[in-house]
Amino acid sequence: MRLEGQHIRLRAVEPDDVEPMYRWENDPAVWRVSGTLAPFSRHQLVRFVEEQQFDIYQTRQMRLIIETVGESEAVGALDLFEFDPQHRRAGVGILVHDPAHRSRGIATEALGLLIAYAREVLGLHQLWCGVTAGNTASLALFSRAGFIETGRRRDWLWTPDGYCDEVMLQRIL
Repeated sequence: MRLEGQHIRLRAVEPDDVEPMYRWENDPAVWRVSGTLAPFSRHQLVRFVEEQQFDIYQTRQMRLIIETVGESEAVGALDLFEFDPQHRRAGVGILVHDPAHRSRGIATEALGLLIAYAREVLGLHQLWCGVTAGNTASLALFSRAGFIETGRRRDWLWTPDGYCDEVMLQRIL
């Protein structure tokens, strides 16, 4: 199975990805949606890249880089986490970091490729995610990809603006 669409491809993490991941992971604007509280060092990210060589069945997680087809530019990442082989499900997170690459269908195409990979290669039964209630772009993205709201955690996430809800979404594959 090819993890390539018309505009982007999904690929394994490579050592050259440490620098873009360093920018992404250390952007406080991303922390609000990722649950991160502290910066990552380059050393931590180098170790993370090294650990990506292991199978998802060992690590229970997988990161794929979203790369443009023409320029081969890393523009974001997709994460599978809390992989549960017994129940055949995983959480999914997505980041398209640069605002210049947003609203161009990149995340939609990447999520579609990931869904096909999860179903056809990993044999998953479902994907799930949690999205901040005010993140209308992410809620629309997951809804377009066939995820449905299955619950809401009230006042679940603290932000500098106060508490907000987290919307739980699932997609049966």
